[in-house]
Amino acid sequence: MSRVLATAAAEFRIALRNRWVAIVIAMMTLFSLVLSAAGSAPTGDLGVDRLSVTVASLTSLGVYLVPLVALLMSFDAIAGEVERGTLPLVLTYPVSRGELLAGKFAAHLGILALATGVGYGAASVAAFAVDAHAAQGLPALLRLFWTSLLLGATFLGVGYAISAWARRPGAAAGLAIGLWLVLIVLYDLGLLAGVVSGGDGVFTTRVFPWLLLANPADAFRLYNLAASEAATAAAGVGGAAATIPALESLLSIAGWPVLAFLLARLAFQRVTP
Repeated sequence: MSRVLATAAAEFRIALRNRWVAIVIAMMTLFSLVLSAAGSAPTGDLGVDRLSVTVASLTSLGVYLVPLVALLMSFDAIAGEVERGTLPLVLTYPVSRGELLAGKFAAHLGILALATGVGYGAASVAAFAVDAHAAQGLPALLRLFWTSLLLGATFLGVGYAISAWARRPGAAAGLAIGLWLVLIVLYDLGLLAGVVSGGDGVFTTRVFPWLLLANPADAFRLYNLAASEAATAAAGVGGAAATIPALESLLSIAGWPVLAFLLARLAFQRVTP
């Protein structure tokens, strides 16, 4: 554990020097405040507190921004070490590959937690400033925070696997962005096309829910919308969130980080210094 913590501390200092911490915090705060202001208009019509509606809007932000930030932090984690020639030196230390990967994971997840906490916190302060009943939405905000970390952990693990497999930062960056586009943007468009063409057939009633749960981003959105009183404020998968049990979505979000880290560990094991 001490070797993992030492690696995590070193990675965190590197991120501070490279301005990653400041950039991620500024990005999350800016987008959270903008989306909070834009998504809070229907509060009066819905009859719920301002913070609950803000959380429903922030869920959409988390789906797009958290995976992107996680991939941007992780795509260079192993490929960069290989290209700079520092990986052989690091592996001469009394630290295993699993411990090295766990240290990087802890540092990057800590950065993501800090940025997410500041961003969501700024949005909640704005909600409290205009609504005396905003405290009713605090459970939803806390739920959004820890599920965002699980979503980020998934894409950190996937980013490490891509980094180990590509072994070059340029190739890893291209694969990471391509994966983000497929899972976050094109995946839902493909499902929508299938639902439209399939009508009320087997795909819509049986296959579609499982495909939603198979994507960690969709499972994250389903769980937060299903547990939110303001789910109707968010369009898109609001109807699916009402039909798919929240427990199934939660199991998907909780299982993916473990699978992603194991995949990264296997890919890292194959990297020769």
